[in-house]
Amino acid sequence: MSTQVHATIDESTVRQISEELGEPEWLLETRLDALDALDDLDMPSVIQTPGRKWTNLEDLDYESLVDPLNAAEQKELVDAEGVEVLPWSEAVDEFGDLLSEHFGSVVDPQSNYLTALSTALFSTGTVVHVPEGVEAEDVKVRTEMNSQSLFNYTLVVSEKSSSVTLLERQSSGDTEVDGARYYSGVVEIAAGENSNVQYGSLQNVDEETYNFTHKRGDADTYATIDWIEGNVGSRLTKSSVETELNGDGSETQIVGAFFGHEDQHFDLDARVWHRAEHTTADLVTRGVIDDVARSVYEGVQDVGSGAWDTNSYQRENTLMLSDESEADASPKLIINNHDTEASHSATVGQVDQEELFYMTSRGVDEERATNMLVEGFFVPVLEEVAVDELREDLETLVAQRLRE
Repeated sequence: MSTQVHATIDESTVRQISEELGEPEWLLETRLDALDALDDLDMPSVIQTPGRKWTNLEDLDYESLVDPLNAAEQKELVDAEGVEVLPWSEAVDEFGDLLSEHFGSVVDPQSNYLTALSTALFSTGTVVHVPEGVEAEDVKVRTEMNSQSLFNYTLVVSEKSSSVTLLERQSSGDTEVDGARYYSGVVEIAAGENSNVQYGSLQNVDEETYNFTHKRGDADTYATIDWIEGNVGSRLTKSSVETELNGDGSETQIVGAFFGHEDQHFDLDARVWHRAEHTTADLVTRGVIDDVARSVYEGVQDVGSGAWDTNSYQRENTLMLSDESEADASPKLIINNHDTEASHSATVGQVDQEELFYMTSRGVDEERATNMLVEGFFVPVLEEVAVDELREDLETLVAQRLRE
């Protein structure tokens, strides 16, 4: 690694964070191992085309961005009957055995440089435990970043035959820090047998913030993990949403929506691994970019040799509103089992001029006509959002962006 992200942190930094949270020795050792591994780890993978790397993570000035000992936030937790929702500092005491079993079991703490950095330095987080047989909705976590950097961790564990709907929001609040900032979020979901987890995320941090998130779920037998991923804010977002279908009959859906303008950059990954029999996946993403914004999307459906009777579908569409915006999409199928039904597609294009002409010829001004077409473009993906509150929030943010 040529980039020294951790040049301003050391073992004493990590020990201080862990001590202030009252963590057990095994967790401190996990943090220190992640810190030690930084020299040997690469940045998260990004799409490259001949002569070009679409997202440059190496040249960010992490030394000035990362300030973990001065982290500040406003966090709001809303639980539901039967579900245990605790901030990390309390979960360390209340859920010791649960954390020991599941922390780092879904997201490898050393999977890449930025994940290891997050593991070493996270100082806030939430643990959601859904006991066996409990059915819950409207669990909410709101995180407002009020410092130069914030490292956040979320663990969701759903026991056998349980279900939960969780909506997590990230935004920026008041801070005296001028210039660029850094937000990092790691999410692990362990979905037990016959359980159902719907996880929605809405990222709307300010456009001075660099945003890195890594979300991954493990679905047991007949379990379902549905992700809803909305990205509107940040200067640069590197986001990965992944599911491992490890149990027979398990299912996942990954729904994504993004809207970039000015010089925003979105690098978005959606990945699913079919490792068991009779598994199903559906990946749906739509995004709009304007001005000189850029987007990169990579979707991967990986069907293992033992994944008999697999169904896997993927579609991604990006709409460009200006000639200066750029978009690239790379859907991929990796199939090692012939008993598979799978498809993938991706489109990148501009507003249909015939549709625009039709509307303007009937008295709708061009700006309003374009806005109507953009709102209509998002409809197919918004119809896939099962969480009403998140869908309404996304619709509102799209409308606000169109009025800017």
